[in-house]
Amino acid sequence: MTGRAESLVAAVGGVAALRRLSSTFYEAVLADPLLAPVFADFTPAHVEHVAVWLAEVFGGDPRFTDELGGHQALLRAHLGLVITEEQRLRWLELMAAAVAKELPTTSCCAARDGVLRLGTSIARDVSAEPVGTTSATRAHTRWGWDGLI
Repeated sequence: MTGRAESLVAAVGGVAALRRLSSTFYEAVLADPLLAPVFADFTPAHVEHVAVWLAEVFGGDPRFTDELGGHQALLRAHLGLVITEEQRLRWLELMAAAVAKELPTTSCCAARDGVLRLGTSIARDVSAEPVGTTSATRAHTRWGWDGLI
């Protein structure tokens, strides 16, 4: 027994910690000249959606899938945004700052960072497809201590 938390979501402090992370992150995003245009249709509900998405991806309850349409809904939301590599990297930079502020330093850092890098790559790729595209069929990702499950 290693003594580590049962899941990554538990290791980072649960949904409440991810909600704080999401709030801190989007406060910075909406003030950022490079990223604010990508989030022109941002609503406060987005903070909660991202928190429950991260919780599910980190091995928590499937609330994002059950209540918010799951991974396919997430992919469809990114269609047509045409996210650039510069925007993807800025997103990661702002998320890293929010993580440093809101989440504990734990042994799950590498897995957490892998989730964010993969997620931004998928978002960038899918965002190049036009709205209404049905090819956004990538599989849902869930992460454990050793990477993708």
